[in-house]
Amino acid sequence: MTGSPQELPFGLQITNLLHLYADCIDSGDFETGADLFTHGVVVSYGRRFEGREAIMALWRSFVRLYADGTPKTRHIITNPIIELSADGQQANSRSQWTILQAAPGFPLQVIGSGRYYDTFQRIDGAWHFKLREYASIDLVGDFSAHLLQSLTPEGT
Repeated sequence: MTGSPQELPFGLQITNLLHLYADCIDSGDFETGADLFTHGVVVSYGRRFEGREAIMALWRSFVRLYADGTPKTRHIITNPIIELSADGQQANSRSQWTILQAAPGFPLQVIGSGRYYDTFQRIDGAWHFKLREYASIDLVGDFSAHLLQSLTPEGT
């Protein structure tokens, strides 16, 4: 299928955003990843992060990057359930993530799995993240080679 992103069916446009986010995180390209939220916010543990700099700072405070500039991960996004609003201008999505990692001294393994809850807004004919909620971590493995901080905020 060819054409501009706006010509793709809405579900495919939204699925592409889900996968582009994962690709940006896995490549360590936090700048492009944050650009996905030009019209949106990220919510982590009930805290809202709005604006490019705040979102990049969130990721930089949590994600360990290696000498090649990547976190040595693969975020696998699966099972997206996408519901379009009646007016066709907003959509909600629930999806699942699984993270694989192979880092120096850390053999390839699944390190965790969880869920994202997203809201998308159609602006000028294209879909954009309006809200990404890091909804849950359902299965926890060894995140020690991936994260710079604990999985839970202090005091919880």
